[in-house]
Amino acid sequence: LQMLEQQVVGGEQAQNKDLQEKHKRRKKYADERRLQLLAALQEANEDSSERALLNVYDSIQEEVRAKSKMLEKVQEKLQAAETEIKDLQLEFGLEKMDYLSTIRRQERDLMLCQQLLDQVQSLVRRDCNYSNLEKIRRESVWDEESGCWKIPEPVIQKTHLP
Repeated sequence: LQMLEQQVVGGEQAQNKDLQEKHKRRKKYADERRLQLLAALQEANEDSSERALLNVYDSIQEEVRAKSKMLEKVQEKLQAAETEIKDLQLEFGLEKMDYLSTIRRQERDLMLCQQLLDQVQSLVRRDCNYSNLEKIRRESVWDEESGCWKIPEPVIQKTHLP
C-alpha cells in the first residue's frame, strides 16, 4: 500500500531522480534569492544612522563620511519636502484665485439679473402673479433631481365685477 501510495503521490514522474534533483536545485536557488532580497531590503531600510549611533568606525574620516552621507540624505528629504510645499501652495493660490474670479463673475451676473427683474417688474400686468417677486420666491421650490428651480406658472387673474 505504501509503495502504491508513493507511486501515486507525485504523479507519473514520482520516481524520476533527475526531476527531483532539478526541483531541489530550484528550491535552493529560490531560497538563496529570497535571502539576498531580504538582506538588500534590510540594508536599504537601515540608514547609516544606526552605524553612527553604535560608533563602529575604523577612523574619524569614516565617521565623518558616514555622518556627511546621512546629512546629505536628510537635506535631500528636506529639499523635496520644501519643494512639495511650494508646489502645493502655488496650486492652492491658483485655485483660490480661480474661485474668487468665479465668485466675482457670479456676483456680477446676479446683479445684472436683479436689475433686469427690477426694470421688467414694472412692465408686468398687475393682475398677473408675476407682478410680486417675493410671492414668486416663496412659491418657488428647488428640485434636487433636475438641479433647477420649479417656478410657478404665470397666471393672469381676471377680476369680475358683480
